[in-house]
Formats: sequence, C-alpha cells, structure tokens
Amino acid sequence: MSDKAQVNLTGVKQSKGVWLVKVPKYLSEQWDKAPEKGEVGKITIGKKLGKTEVSFSLDAELTARGGVGENDASTQVPREHPFTMHAAGGQTLAVFSQGDGDEIRLEGMVVHRAECRPVVNDDYMRLKKLQLKESTKPQRLSQQLERAVTTIFKPRADHDFNLEHDKKKKTDGKMVRAERQVVLDMLFSAFEKHQYYNIKDLVDITKQPVTYLKEIIREIGVYNSKGPHKSTWELKPEYRHYRSAEEEDEMQTA
Repeated sequence: MSDKAQVNLTGVKQSKGVWLVKVPKYLSEQWDKAPEKGEVGKITIGKKLGKTEVSFSLDAELTARGGVGENDASTQVPREHPFTMHAAGGQTLAVFSQGDGDEIRLEGMVVHRAECRPVVNDDYMRLKKLQLKESTKPQRLSQQLERAVTTIFKPRADHDFNLEHDKKKKTDGKMVRAERQVVLDMLFSAFEKHQYYNIKDLVDITKQPVTYLKEIIREIGVYNSKGPHKSTWELKPEYRHYRSAEEEDEMQTA
C-alpha cells in the first residue's frame, strides 16, 4: 500500500452498516474452494421468542473437506452455523477495501459483531477428531547421508533409555501405553455414555498409566475443581455431543 494512497468516499455513506463476523478456519478454507463468483452459502435471519436469530448454511457442494465434488462422508464439514451476536462494545470500526491500484475505498461502518459457530453434530465431531489426529502426527524428517555412518559404540551393560523404561514400568505398574489416537477414541466413547468421570474410572476404562492419560485428556477435557461434580473430568464445550442444562430448559419451555 502506497503512503500517498487516499480513501475514496465517493458514493459511500459512513452510515452504511456492515457486519463483522468471525468464522471458523475450516469454513474460510471451504469458501476458498468455491468457483469464482460461485455461491458459498445462504444467510437466514428470523425471530424466535422475540429475539433475532441469524444462521449461515454452507452450500452443499462445499461440504466435502477434501475439495469440491468429493463425497467422502467421513470428511464432511458441518453445513449449519448459527450466529452468536455481540454488541459493538463502544468501538468505532470500519471496513475498507483496496482495488488493483492504490485506491482505498470505505465500504461501511461496523454496526454488528458476531461469531459464526457450527452446530455440534456427527459431522462436526468427526471433523474435530480428524483435526486432533492430524495435530498429533509426528513431524518426521528424512535426510540423505553422504557416506556410511562409521561411528563405533562401546558396549554398555545397559542403555539410558532402557533404564528410563524400567523406571516408568515400575512407576506405572504393568500398564502399557497405547497409541494416542486409540486412547482418544476410548475417551470419546466413554464420554458418550456419561458426562463426568473421575480419573480412577478413566484409568480402569482405558488401562493407561495415570500420567500418560492426564496428558491426553487435558487436550479434550476440563477438570472440575469445585461444584457438585468436584474432582471429575468432562469434555471441553467444543467436543460435547449433548445439550447443556440451559438448552434442555429452553427446549422444554419452547
């Protein structure tokens, strides 16, 4: 952007209102796959119990995470995304655009702020599990050697890693660590049956060492240190596949 660029206000009133909406990263990635001038979805605005409700429905052609036209059901992204509305917070915000040249154009002033969140369903849970699995993949690096390795190792009675393994085995008993994704699948399966578990019950279910299990569950769960479910674990909100007490009350009232 040039230092001499000026803002073009011709034909645009500062009173023109625009919305500033935060969307999930995967949703913006799906939009990038849409053809030029193609439709990415629809916005629906309605009222319920006197309150304005806004939601975004992703175009069916863009639900395949692998790309447009792919129909692998295991990699579908959620279609429905209700908005959570927020007040502007006393801030004065504006939206600008820049053309091919250095001209900057004022598009409007922000009158509403919102977050676009997915409906928690089977597609969303599969997506979160896949994202978590991809984030835990080890970063491997291959390197071509210029010559053969000729380092000579002196014989030792035992190696450090063997001593460390024996120490952990004594500490954790006879439990053997399973693959990280296997443990995650067992945890998700358990939390589909009950909302709260203490760590002892989770150890019994997964048959994993306590320290290893806590390391994994911290990624997907929260620990209740007080309240009626003190000293128990439950899934983080983004992984929960059930309604909260407030949602249940709202459904019964409706």
